[in-house]
Amino acid sequence: MTMHGPATAKPVQAPIGEIGGIPLTTWRWIILVGGLIVLAVIPFVTKNFYIFQITLALIYAIAILGLNLLTGFNGQFSLGHSAFYAIGAYTAAIMMENMGIHYAWTLPAAAIVCFVFGFLFGLPALRLEGIYLALATFALAIAIPQVLKSSVVEHWTGGVQGIVIIKPDAPFGLPLNSDQWLYLFTVVTAIVMYVCAANLVKSRTGRALIAIRDHPVAASAMGINVSLYKSLTFGVSALYTGVAGALGAIAIAFVAPDSFTFSLAVALFVGLVVGGVASIPGTIVGGFFVLFVPNIAEHFSKGLAGAVYGVILLLIIFVMPMGAAGLARLITGKLMKQGR
Repeated sequence: MTMHGPATAKPVQAPIGEIGGIPLTTWRWIILVGGLIVLAVIPFVTKNFYIFQITLALIYAIAILGLNLLTGFNGQFSLGHSAFYAIGAYTAAIMMENMGIHYAWTLPAAAIVCFVFGFLFGLPALRLEGIYLALATFALAIAIPQVLKSSVVEHWTGGVQGIVIIKPDAPFGLPLNSDQWLYLFTVVTAIVMYVCAANLVKSRTGRALIAIRDHPVAASAMGINVSLYKSLTFGVSALYTGVAGALGAIAIAFVAPDSFTFSLAVALFVGLVVGGVASIPGTIVGGFFVLFVPNIAEHFSKGLAGAVYGVILLLIIFVMPMGAAGLARLITGKLMKQGR
């Protein structure tokens, strides 16, 4: 029988991952719950114009999230996501105005159409990498608005004139105006999309996407079907952007080919970089940047709005080279070190 001596007291180590004595995971839950409360309160304390603008910012955030899944987590560059946004928007507009289908059903329809379109586009794009893939997607962004103006599909798309949509009212007799209801509808949709994206990234599939981004040869050697995953990622990315396009069409109540030019694709890419590449929460910052910063630049000077926008963008990139998500990680790391 072995005898054990008295237990020796071990030094108590400070818990890792705390800020102000509160675990980092708790802080994340506090921020998440606080953000949801703010989102729920906004439509009841804000004017309709600002509700509409915040709705558009959230819609852009969903579109940037789709681009981030492709570029940030899978390493495929795209300058053509305005095309998928346009396809989703026109899918919703055509179904609502030409077919009389309820607006809620246009979202899954836009998702399916854009997934198929993105997957099929991703198949030939497998032969392209880097700037060559970006060039191919650039061609897609340039071509889609011209196709929408074509006389072949003018009966459906309305040609240059576009399609006017009747903005839906709140259902079940809820005491909400159209802007309030569409805001809440967009928030619920965004929450579902973000939860799905977070689960996707954390899943085995998400780890495969990241492995392909970091080292495609090693990923292939591990048994990952690189071609299939790349094409599927293109489809899922287009799905997210298409749903955003459908929401945008419903919120604005109008679609036209000139609303989906290459400048929209660039704006989404800028929002991705500003929010933080490979960051899901950062896409929300990117969405608000895409909507509000051009308006702020125009407020300073209408004649030099482009120059002011460029200066603001340069300053942001200088201060946050890794985007808003990188800055948040840096601040969190410093606060954690101070608490030890």
